[in-house]
Parts: sequence; structure tokens; C-alpha cells
Amino acid sequence: MTRKIVIAGGSGFLGELATRHFIAQGWRVVVLSRASQKHSRLIRQRYWDGKTVEPWQQELEGAHALLNLSGRSVDCRYTSANRQEIIASRIDSTHCLANAVAACQHPPKVWINASSATIYRHAYEPQDEVGGEAGNGFSVEVCQQWEQAFFEKQVPGVRKVALRMGIVLGSNAGALLPMKRLVQLGLGGCFGSGTQYMSWLHQHDYLRILEFIISTTAAEGTINATAPQPLPNRLFLKAMRKTIGIPFGLPLPRPLLALGALLIRTETELILKSRCVVPRRLQELGFEFRYPTAEEALQELLGKKIPAANPNNYYPTQPSAA
Repeated sequence: MTRKIVIAGGSGFLGELATRHFIAQGWRVVVLSRASQKHSRLIRQRYWDGKTVEPWQQELEGAHALLNLSGRSVDCRYTSANRQEIIASRIDSTHCLANAVAACQHPPKVWINASSATIYRHAYEPQDEVGGEAGNGFSVEVCQQWEQAFFEKQVPGVRKVALRMGIVLGSNAGALLPMKRLVQLGLGGCFGSGTQYMSWLHQHDYLRILEFIISTTAAEGTINATAPQPLPNRLFLKAMRKTIGIPFGLPLPRPLLALGALLIRTETELILKSRCVVPRRLQELGFEFRYPTAEEALQELLGKKIPAANPNNYYPTQPSAA
């Protein structure tokens, strides 16, 4: 019997990656989205407003998995109106899905809800799910409220995972492209001091993590989805320059970054906060990364292609049961 996954917020970068991946793996995919998208005939799309339980709720009946990626982008200025929309879009959609799941006679076996590695404090030492410390500020509050809304209502038989994701690096979209442009312009020395850590994840490992969590019954609670080797910004950009073939890079000091952020209507926190987050629980469960280092990831995404891993071999080692 063909398994079904329902993806809420499936029209963004991460949602489109997941949609294409699960179709390729033979899943039935249902996308819940506010925007009308031109999808393959293999995808069923249902409109939802992220607030109201409507007929789309029937799509959850008998589904194997639910993936919620809904939420307004944080790539904006943190005005009062934007702050309210960022929080509401996450909390409302999570509450809406919780009510829909609770109304199911046969609810999804696993519900993965997006969260962010930015929940941890500004740190230069590893932060994991056990000993990591929560930070301060608006972005941290968003994550905390989001996870609280996710875990506050439990449904028997539904395994829940809050996926604290780092920056997902994609070859055609996502945060890697603007960084690549800056490097190509000769502005890839470092951002700010360059000592702040970047917690990142190759798009292929992001998809493998989704598969792994769905298939591993011991995976539940909060799980960090970042590569095992976070890197200081200056070293990450150095690896990018080497991969692309750019011999030098001028630094972008904090004042210049602040001016640039103002002009493009975003916040410098997105690139200046030190996120040194490691995937302790994934590795304890037996997950092995295809791209554990920035050099390998950037080489595959931007340089000479490395032969892809066998798409049917997601678990190089047998996942542990605890």
C-alpha cells in the first residue's frame, strides 16, 4: 500500500524539496498551502488558511506522516507588525493542525514540526538537545512559543518531533545563493568578526533526516537537524572561495552589514548570531551524514560533483532502538 504524507506549508524552499523527494520515493503527497501552485499530477493540493479546520482535515486520515513547515519568513525587519505575523503564522497553523489531528480516527503515525537551531544561545561551544542552553531575544521567543504550541496537545499513537533546523544549503535556492553572489563579488572574506559559528545542513541530508525520523520509532521530542561540524563564518566563506575559485575576499564589517540589512529590509542577527549546534540525538540514533563537512557539502553544491549516494540506502548503519 502506498504511504501518504501531508505537507503543510509545502510551497516554500524546504517544502518543495520534500515534495519532490517523497514523490520520487513513491509516496502519495498532499500539500496544504495558502498559495495556488502548479504541481505535478502526482501531488494533491488543498487550500488552507492555517487557522481553520476545514475539509482538508480528511487528508490526514490514514496518512503515515505529517510535515509542518508553515510560517512567515523571518528574513525581514522585526517591526511590531512583522513580529506579530511571524509568531501568529507558526502558532495558529500548529494549533490548527493539532485540532485536525485530534479529530482523526486514524491520525498520522508521526508528525514532524519545523523549529529552528536559533533557539540556542549565542555560543562558541557545541549546543545539543541535552546540555544546550536557550538564548534570548525575539527569534528565540518565536521558537519557544512554537515548540510549546506543538507539544502541549498529545494525541495517542502520534509520535511528535520538533526539528530544530540549521541553515539548509540548496544548489538552486535558499541561503547559499546570496552568499555565493557576495563571494563572487569579492566580498567573501568574513561577515562581521567572522568568528560566529554557522550551523548548516546539505539539502540532501535534510531529506534523509526526514526519511530517517519517519522510519525510526525511537526518534521523538526535540531533534537538532544540523551537520555535525559547525564552522566559523570566516572558515565557511574560505571554503566557498576555494570551491568557486575566488582567490580573495574582502570582509564585510558589522556597520556595513547593518546598512545592507536596512536597505534589503532584514536583520543582521540572521548572519551575526553564533549558532554552534550539533546533532547529538540523530547520531545517537544511528544516523550518518552524507555531507558531514562544509567542504564536502560545498563541493557537491557548487563545485565538481561528487557521485550521489544510493537514494535507496538511507541508513548506512542500523538505527538504534533508544
